[in-house]
Amino acid sequence: MANSAYGSGINLDAMVVPVQAATVFAAQENSLYLPGVLIPSVEVPAGSASAQVAVMGSVTAASISAEAAPGVDFETLLPSDTKKTIALDLLAARTVLRDIGGIDTNDMGRIMGNAIAAKVDTLVSVQLGSLTAQESLGVDLLTELYKAIGAVRAAGETGPLNCVVSAGAYQGFMEKIGSSAFAGGETQNAAMRSGFIGMIAGTPCYVSAYLNDTNTGLTNTKFAVFSGDALRMAMQGGVNVEVERRAAAVGNDIVASAAFGVDVIDATRGIIVQDAV
Repeated sequence: MANSAYGSGINLDAMVVPVQAATVFAAQENSLYLPGVLIPSVEVPAGSASAQVAVMGSVTAASISAEAAPGVDFETLLPSDTKKTIALDLLAARTVLRDIGGIDTNDMGRIMGNAIAAKVDTLVSVQLGSLTAQESLGVDLLTELYKAIGAVRAAGETGPLNCVVSAGAYQGFMEKIGSSAFAGGETQNAAMRSGFIGMIAGTPCYVSAYLNDTNTGLTNTKFAVFSGDALRMAMQGGVNVEVERRAAAVGNDIVASAAFGVDVIDATRGIIVQDAV
């Protein structure tokens, strides 16, 4: 009896032409986070299923204006440290392609790999919902962005920041950038030309379809601003795509997988803006 879960030229006839399969692959969203630029990634060695990330406290520097008494050393301070354990989950996507129909296994493999990327972005969005919440009170989104950046800075963060905007709030950002306030500026020109929000107040802004109410658990999620020390990802190896012969199916197994975990390390170093009012 035929298995309807197996793909072939019978039920995936639109993908028999390799060009069509490549089009499907090109339409997939790439992961914002897997490259490790927005959120640093910790490599978990083989034999372990979790990563321990140190959360270091700060110390206060002293001002020395006079020598201490003979034999007295300058006071030493030990920063407090805690650890956050990030457990790895095995993310996997699998399909079976029969020999009939000549479907390109490599193109299907890339589609499976993009399924892993989408899952990673979803899991990161879930954790972004745990950042310090900021309520939007009907003010335009750029004003809210400036407020969020100020709040993160006030919490002591001096490093670079990133902003991820929900797809639902994208229009609000672009309408503001397209207004007379940005007329003739490089930000407006670049945004209107490329469709990317770009750099605002020194903060790179990206758009994600996965930063939404379902994933964050918030109401009317707008955007998140965070530093590299707000979250950490953990991975064991990278994204793997394997093709294995499956004689019983008269075809090939295609499996994409990744050992991945993500968690909030310091919620004060990030702000997520919602509009629940």
